[in-house]
Amino acid sequence: MAGRQIFNPDGFRNIEQDGKVVGYEFQFKAQYYRGVTLSIVRDIQVTVDGEKAAPEDIRFTVNGETFTLDEMTTVVDSDYRWEFGEFATVSVMKEGGLAKGSHHIAAYQKIVPSYMPFPMEMTNETDFEIC
Repeated sequence: MAGRQIFNPDGFRNIEQDGKVVGYEFQFKAQYYRGVTLSIVRDIQVTVDGEKAAPEDIRFTVNGETFTLDEMTTVVDSDYRWEFGEFATVSVMKEGGLAKGSHHIAAYQKIVPSYMPFPMEMTNETDFEIC
């Protein structure tokens, strides 16, 4: 699926807390044909303008709840599913966020359903603007 269909074009922005920019976020869809519990999402990787985010700086928000990548592997509660066709928010904690202007993102996701003999691994890329 093309990046323009996976990423929410209106979902790219810097994150502000207490008047300071502490990171950036984007929204994207699961590259899987069903909704999934967070425990089978084994990895999310984010690279913007060639700079790869550290795993410990990545947060994942679905249904109003935010998790680290490590916490996601333990979430089996059906209230926190990444449903097919719904955008989840991925935040990257980075002091100062991203500069205003054009950027390029490559976002990788690895989903491991128990009934599949192999993981589902996908990378999608697109260009976006920070205003």
